[in-house]
Amino acid sequence: MTQATRWTSTDIPDLTGTTAVVTGANSGLGLVTAEQLSRHGASVTLAVRDTQRGDTAAGNILERNPQANVSVAALDLADLGSVRTFAEHWSAAHPAGLNLLVNNAGVMALPRRESADGYEMQFATNHLGHFALTGLLLSSLVAAGAHQPSRVVTLSSQAHRMGRMNFADLQGVAKYRPWGAYGQSKLANLLFANELSRRLRLAALPVISLAAHPGYASTNLQSAGPRMKGSRWGERTTSVANRLFGQSAEMGALPTLYAATQPHLPSGVYIGPDGFGEQRGHPTLVGMTSAALNRADAEQLWAVSEDLTQVVYLDDER
Repeated sequence: MTQATRWTSTDIPDLTGTTAVVTGANSGLGLVTAEQLSRHGASVTLAVRDTQRGDTAAGNILERNPQANVSVAALDLADLGSVRTFAEHWSAAHPAGLNLLVNNAGVMALPRRESADGYEMQFATNHLGHFALTGLLLSSLVAAGAHQPSRVVTLSSQAHRMGRMNFADLQGVAKYRPWGAYGQSKLANLLFANELSRRLRLAALPVISLAAHPGYASTNLQSAGPRMKGSRWGERTTSVANRLFGQSAEMGALPTLYAATQPHLPSGVYIGPDGFGEQRGHPTLVGMTSAALNRADAEQLWAVSEDLTQVVYLDDER
């Protein structure tokens, strides 16, 4: 396989007949991802926590491309009841199945908060919600993969490099550091993507699992933490940093779009920008830390995630 060279959204193949779900698609990377997929013929569900904002995003997509096939559905990844409801309704409405699931939504460096289920918010939103969603939509992914394997693309971050899985205190009860918790959640994304790839292969299911990261993309993700802390200085600082160092959301979404649409990608690869430090640029294959490849941690995380979400899939294949 040849790595991407200056790949852009114009290189996305015809996606007519493809069904896709993009989480967190009302703004930022998710919105760009949803819009580009729909522009190339996919039928895209914008899975969003705030459906009013989702409707606005869908309307903006349709203004720019009246032929786009987009819909909006409520999904709060920090509420496992909402995840179950979304998966049940989506699966019932789409009996032919799901070709592409983009696990995009995320939160970053928040003050400690708990999800509706009592879990630390970053771990709950970034990892547990997507773990549950993927498991609950797995039968739909399998159903659509008969002729060409369906795909699950999970977004991680360069912050996975500072992540450590603290299984003794996953929820940050004993000690909580916003950036440490974020790094742990992004490491969990890669452990999940890799372990999902392995289990799908062992089960011989027609689904592949890939991961991507956007580099430093200028979106509203960076400002959420300072805003929740009431730090105007923090908001100003992230705004300046975004302008000075961040690439556009359109560029930041390219690794996701490449992972989602480039033909013949093998399961288990990781896509990021090709520029210095993987901070910006066009999509290419990138590496990950040894911690992200730790098989024992991946299996332990999988078991913990099944226990916390009560979502069990692949019959716990080893």
